[in-house]
Amino acid sequence: MKKLLSILAVGLALLGSVDLALAQDAASAAAAASDAVATAAAAAPAEAASAAADAASAAVAAPVPNKGDVSWMLVSTLLVIMMSIPGLALFYGGLVRSKNMLSVLMQVFVTFSLITVLWVVYGYSLAFTEGNQFIGSFDRLFLKGIFDPATGAFAMGATFSKGVVIPEIVFVAFQATFAAITCGLIVGAFAERVKFSAVLLFMVLWFTFSYTPIAHMVWYWMGPDAYTGPEVVDAMNAKAGLLWQWGALDFAGGTVVHINAAVAGLVGAYMIGKRIGYGKEAMAPHNLTMTMVGASLLWVGWFGFNAGSALEAGNSAALAFLNTFSATAAAVLAWCVGEALIKGKASMLGAASGAVAGLVAITPAAGNVGIVGGLVIGFIAGFACLWGVTGLKKILGADDSLDVFGVHGVGGIIGALLTGVFNNQALGGPGLVTDWVTATVGSNDILTQLLIQAKAVGVTIVWSAAVAFVSYWVVDKVIGLRVPEEEEREGLDITSHGETAYNK
Repeated sequence: MKKLLSILAVGLALLGSVDLALAQDAASAAAAASDAVATAAAAAPAEAASAAADAASAAVAAPVPNKGDVSWMLVSTLLVIMMSIPGLALFYGGLVRSKNMLSVLMQVFVTFSLITVLWVVYGYSLAFTEGNQFIGSFDRLFLKGIFDPATGAFAMGATFSKGVVIPEIVFVAFQATFAAITCGLIVGAFAERVKFSAVLLFMVLWFTFSYTPIAHMVWYWMGPDAYTGPEVVDAMNAKAGLLWQWGALDFAGGTVVHINAAVAGLVGAYMIGKRIGYGKEAMAPHNLTMTMVGASLLWVGWFGFNAGSALEAGNSAALAFLNTFSATAAAVLAWCVGEALIKGKASMLGAASGAVAGLVAITPAAGNVGIVGGLVIGFIAGFACLWGVTGLKKILGADDSLDVFGVHGVGGIIGALLTGVFNNQALGGPGLVTDWVTATVGSNDILTQLLIQAKAVGVTIVWSAAVAFVSYWVVDKVIGLRVPEEEEREGLDITSHGETAYNK
């Protein structure tokens, strides 16, 4: 025991001497630093003030991206690419006649590539930089400022949580996939009769004057960290997009993607005209197996589309993931039940279409509604979109080849409006942030939020229709919209691309 006490005593003495030495060193360092600051302040007050400011800035470390968030966003981006090519391409390709299979694949594939390039050049800048309430600026032209090769520094982008960031370049890539697939969706409305060059020119015009402004109006804001106190709230809100200022909720693109594309497609179906023999000749899908595979790829890829829109690998992404899963399944069942009641039997085409309808409708709602709300939206969308491709299509009288408006338009509108209902916490929804300074969550009155959602839908419909009409008109005057009758009868695979999908 005496030896143990002796050892402890020696240890404490040594520890005390070390602490004393450290304290003396710290005091000496502090005195030296104080002398240096005093000397600098006496010699150059401005430089001293600058040094003090730098020290204060260094004291508050800049947010560092979480590797889990970055990984999830990269995976989500890959999933959305899979949605488009091959998902959307195969879904559309199986629905057309075999003589036009490659033409549809080509239109989706090249449109995706074209919009990706335009996004990097100027699209991202117009959509996601500060400008006015309708459009951004050219501050990020050619992604200027995203990456500094001299220092190796990457710009950071905000998420929906204070102090949480991701590399802005990751957000650029993620949003590029949204822009590209939106334009690809339009292809289905005028498939089998449009010039390939006309498709590309139209996409340039519509992307520039419809997609980027709508994306800016709905999704651009200053980020949560900009709301440092009550005194800056009004100024920060004023810098956001118009529909964001109104309080419109669109988690992953009900307005920006689906309604926007569907309206443009419907206008094109009217302006280009009906396919030769439409309503008189059989125009059945040539390969429903391919369509089912495409729909399945869309479903899998849509998890990146919706859950990725949380911008973080957290609770919001998890809620969006489950809602995307369950709402889609509910829509498949609803469409099959509807077909069985109307036609006496359910079809594979109906099941695949129901899946897409559910995916579309849950897109604006994914992280904005609760689990029961997601199921209800899926069931309603399944029945509503079935009517959209049957009853509504007859009323409109347009040859919307692959039912872009019946599914994406009707589903997008249903989802956007019901988001305003089921976001409410009283109905199991997560609510919304009512105060970004304190990140307080609450709920708007259901009718109030529903009216906001309806206004956002209305603006999107009018804006997209107007831009689409002018864009189609310009394209028609410059190069013409439609292929000659003999080329349409022979099929666009051979006449537009000089190849066939199937060699006998």
